[in-house]
Amino acid sequence: MLRNLYLVTHPEATHHVENLVGGWYDSSLTARGMDDARRLAAELGKRVSGSSCLLVSSDLRRAKQTAEPIARTLGVDVVFDGDLREQCYGEAEGTRPGSTPFKPPPQNGDRMRHRDGVEGSESRLEFGGRAYAALDRIIDRGYSEAIVVSHGGTVNYLIAAWIGLPLESAGYVKFKVSPGGVTHLREDDFFHDRQLVSLNDIDHLR
Repeated sequence: MLRNLYLVTHPEATHHVENLVGGWYDSSLTARGMDDARRLAAELGKRVSGSSCLLVSSDLRRAKQTAEPIARTLGVDVVFDGDLREQCYGEAEGTRPGSTPFKPPPQNGDRMRHRDGVEGSESRLEFGGRAYAALDRIIDRGYSEAIVVSHGGTVNYLIAAWIGLPLESAGYVKFKVSPGGVTHLREDDFFHDRQLVSLNDIDHLR
């Protein structure tokens, strides 16, 4: 049933401008971010029909603040899903980058199960598994159009899940997206191929 899926990356948040590690750190949108959220809502109002659209959001504050004007524009409720959160960085969250020990994933080997050395942080397998499960639930709800508001890292795995890449093979996947970007995914009605129609569209922010 799901034919058009719009992945929205929340706009500028306080942890961006304060140069802090995000993850589950519950930052808010900045004034610029709030303005961009309204621009996002206006853009999505042109693309989808509110009556047939599902709106799902991460439950972190910056994602909620992005989803709220979209919900008002479309006249729909927001479904919040904690599995759409950004990767958990454990004790590093809310700190300056580099202030806690960090071990990057290996060039070769099991990158999905790699542990970065930060207490409480998620592996890529755990993070990606959440995103894959969230997309399955979104598809199962039976809407023809859906908007998902989440985070840059989460969008990465949602795209991988949409195109059918096995989670275990996602260790090198990186789709570059920016704050306030919209990525359009589509399944055609005949072949049922999964398409990446556009990646990180930011024209509405200009």
